Amino acid sequence: MEDRHVSLPSFNQLFGLSDPVNRAYFAVFDGHGGVDAARYAAVHVHTNAARQPELPTDPEGALREAFRRTDQMFLRKAKRERLQSGTTGVCALIAGATLHVAWLGDSQVILVQQGQVVKLMEPHRPERQDEKARIEALGGFVSHMDCWRVNGTLAVSRAIGDVFQKPYVSGEADAASRALTGSEDYLLLACDGFFDVVPHQEVVGLVQSHLTRQQGSGLRVAEELVAAARERGSHDNITVMVVFLRDPQELREGGNQGEGDPQAEGRRQDLPSSLPEPETQAPPRS
Repeated sequence: MEDRHVSLPSFNQLFGLSDPVNRAYFAVFDGHGGVDAARYAAVHVHTNAARQPELPTDPEGALREAFRRTDQMFLRKAKRERLQSGTTGVCALIAGATLHVAWLGDSQVILVQQGQVVKLMEPHRPERQDEKARIEALGGFVSHMDCWRVNGTLAVSRAIGDVFQKPYVSGEADAASRALTGSEDYLLLACDGFFDVVPHQEVVGLVQSHLTRQQGSGLRVAEELVAAARERGSHDNITVMVVFLRDPQELREGGNQGEGDPQAEGRRQDLPSSLPEPETQAPPRS
């Protein structure tokens, strides 16, 4: 199992941030070639973000810089210790009433609002025309060997680590932001082991079916989503994290008007405005 995930519903408390903006951070890292890069990213990306002086004024920039610095730090470690692993990553930072996301590679986050999937990002894959052009401009190539790969090896075009594939596999993250209105249902973060077999539009039905059967309880919803991916033939590592932004009981009953009180399955925390830990499931490799 080379995936790692992070759930920090009390981000400010962890880092001693005293400004009035409440923050919560969630992330999924999908390692390859070993677990070292994913383990390292799961410790350092949020730490580097918290250290950025621009975090209060430019959260997107702070997240991009956090990924970049984590990549640089891990590359030094990899050269020193002869590590060859890498990791994709996706994170969501809820700061007050704004959602900020950043990502490298093909791990993804989607937002579900009033029962509809809202696309937040475009994953980095070698077959994307802009990624292919960037790689070729650096002297690399993209070829198809059971799937599209960078220099005939990696199936992702951006990642932390992968020391022997730099600069073709970039450590520069993308980021995006979206205002939250209180009508959002939940966030779902997952690696490609899930999204390769479960289309975005099918997530809503799977989650709704779980809530109906469990009488509005969000407990074990991520475990059920992982099981759905395995049943559909995924043999990759699978990690899924669901962050409820509204009461799951309200979602089960089909309510469409949120109260602006983000919630997640699990214990309660004093966050924006009460954000407990999400439901997460990451089973071992098949």
